[in-house]
Amino acid sequence: MKQEAVAQQGTDASPALKRVFGLREAITITTGTVIGVGLFTTGGNIVGEMGVSVVWATIAALLISIFPALMYAEMGASLPFAGGTYQYASLGLGRPFGMLAGWNFIISLIAVTSGEALAFSYYLKTLFLAFGVELPIDDAVIACIALVAFIIANVRGVQITGRLQNGFMFFFWGVAIIWFLTMIPQVSLPNFVQTPSFLQDMGPSGFIAAVAMIWWCFAGFETCCAMGEEIRFPHITIPRALILSPFLIFAVNAAFQWFLVGIVPADGLDAIAESTAPYSEAMISAGILGVPLALLAAGIAFGGDFSTMNASIAVPPRYLFTMARDGAMPKVFARVSKKYQTPAVAIIVLGAITIILVATSTIDYIASLSLFADLFYYIIGMVAAIGLRKRLPDLKRPFKVKGMYVGAPICIVIYLIMMTQLDSDAIVTGIIWCVAGLVIYAICRKKYGSSIVETPSVAIVEPDAGERSKMDREFRIWTIVTVAAVVVVLAMYIVPMI
Repeated sequence: MKQEAVAQQGTDASPALKRVFGLREAITITTGTVIGVGLFTTGGNIVGEMGVSVVWATIAALLISIFPALMYAEMGASLPFAGGTYQYASLGLGRPFGMLAGWNFIISLIAVTSGEALAFSYYLKTLFLAFGVELPIDDAVIACIALVAFIIANVRGVQITGRLQNGFMFFFWGVAIIWFLTMIPQVSLPNFVQTPSFLQDMGPSGFIAAVAMIWWCFAGFETCCAMGEEIRFPHITIPRALILSPFLIFAVNAAFQWFLVGIVPADGLDAIAESTAPYSEAMISAGILGVPLALLAAGIAFGGDFSTMNASIAVPPRYLFTMARDGAMPKVFARVSKKYQTPAVAIIVLGAITIILVATSTIDYIASLSLFADLFYYIIGMVAAIGLRKRLPDLKRPFKVKGMYVGAPICIVIYLIMMTQLDSDAIVTGIIWCVAGLVIYAICRKKYGSSIVETPSVAIVEPDAGERSKMDREFRIWTIVTVAAVVVVLAMYIVPMI
């Protein structure tokens, strides 16, 4: 019988989840949450603002994601439970900070999911448009239908979620490769040595704002931690997934940005800076229709968008489930479906809130709100990493990041600086959301009573030799693919300049 790391958390009174995910699911859920609405909407808009210089903002976004990902790898391997940052902050800083972290993670991914559903609507219509058919259905209606389908799928079981996620991501990568090959003849290499005249007016603050929006295309690099209670051998799998995920996300973002720069001349970039579907609009304006446009729309809609919607509907309920299980949120959200072993109530309620947010139909506002929440809970998470080192020095750490006391403060300052570039409306909404969460938390504490935050016990059992060999082989393959993807993408930017 195969052995696995078991989190000794969950009784009849405190239900536990089922461990079924491996490295493949940990990576596809993490990257699938990230690769979607940011890249194909606001990320494309930044290409319109920066031209080929967008690669520097993307590299900067990667660099400020690597060390936080390693910190989460340490925390996720040590505390492999549902709830991610909520758990880490509760133990490292105290329950109120954990609640704030989890509460902001929830609204962040709710915003991402609603934005992704709208983006799916845009690109689904583009798919029909590629064949000369205009789909006469409102964007919000299409988005809501897709959301309902994913809510049902996620309620019906985590294995369904994992299989769908693998299918969506591999479909996306396969279609993306075919699209890249068909688009190469359309790329104009001189575009990579032409700097837009308006870029001179950007300035340092403008570059920081651009990096912040590109970083939103990376936010979620620790998503698998939220599902730590459903990952097999998490002390091995979680660090490996978080080591690779930021680089995979970088490769995908930079590759799509390269093609966008390549088909849009410098004097036409400003036209896509405000577009709700910059990639399809760029292709249409360049006269690239038919199969290439259909491939792009299909890959984004049924690969990138679907993978993000599926993962983003699956993950936040795990936070709400854990918070409710601890009495920090109403206990009703801790109910697990007896038939499917999923946090069904949490999935349905958060799915309904997502559908309500879709009614705003405003990608920019959704992006800013999500970015505020992302930055806020990451800052709490990084402070929590230091707190865990101080409060729990004897905690078993299968993976331990070096330079924590230097790297964490630097990352925290960088993330605080990025927060200064957000829209005031998003900041106000984020603050209101935090206050609402604290009020609910106070009511729950009064109803359920205050509890001491105890360190969950983790019995780490190593995989047998055969299982470990299989895991190591899979990790080597993923590493080779990731390194190759990064090298190829960087070469794509360097070669036109030679």
